[in-house]
Amino acid sequence: MMRLHNLRPRPGSRHRVKRLGSGESSGHGKTSGKGHKGQKARSGGSIRLGFEGGQMPLIRRLPKRGFNNAAFHKQWAIVNLDDLNQFKAGTVVNEQLLREALLVRGNGAGIKILGNGELKHALTIEADKISGSAREKIDKAGGTITLRAPRPRREKGAEEETDVTTSDKASKRQPKAAKKTSSKKSAAKSGAPSKKAKAKKR
Repeated sequence: MMRLHNLRPRPGSRHRVKRLGSGESSGHGKTSGKGHKGQKARSGGSIRLGFEGGQMPLIRRLPKRGFNNAAFHKQWAIVNLDDLNQFKAGTVVNEQLLREALLVRGNGAGIKILGNGELKHALTIEADKISGSAREKIDKAGGTITLRAPRPRREKGAEEETDVTTSDKASKRQPKAAKKTSSKKSAAKSGAPSKKAKAKKR
């Protein structure tokens, strides 16, 4: 009988640790399996992945063509028909209910219903997308599916209008210009003779 005191690893699954720097007679002494000098022989000296000694690496030598749509890919929260059988017949299944049941987590582009499994009773389902097989099975069970309206996209014109309005607000918030100095002070600063000085000369 197998007990805790007689548990052993499978033969060949464990290996002896390679002991380095334990004398020349150990078989790994002197340079400890690291060769003579060089970058790899230094402590902490490692070469990053893909580095080819300074020559142009392969990833930069290969041509890069075509368009990749991964940046515009949408992540949908997937819910199968099997998961919806936990709700009672006639229940309105929406995003809030699915999140409370922990069937949908995180932030995604929306909810997509897939046709894995069979729906046992009629439900009213609100989702963003649905597969053809899932729609057929929901109709067969007597349920209904309502697709939510897609979220409107922002247009460039709308963005420009918002920029204009923000710039107008910024210009209104700017402090008022300093008041103009009186003509007497400006004349005194410029060195022009005042009226009293003219009268004395006469």
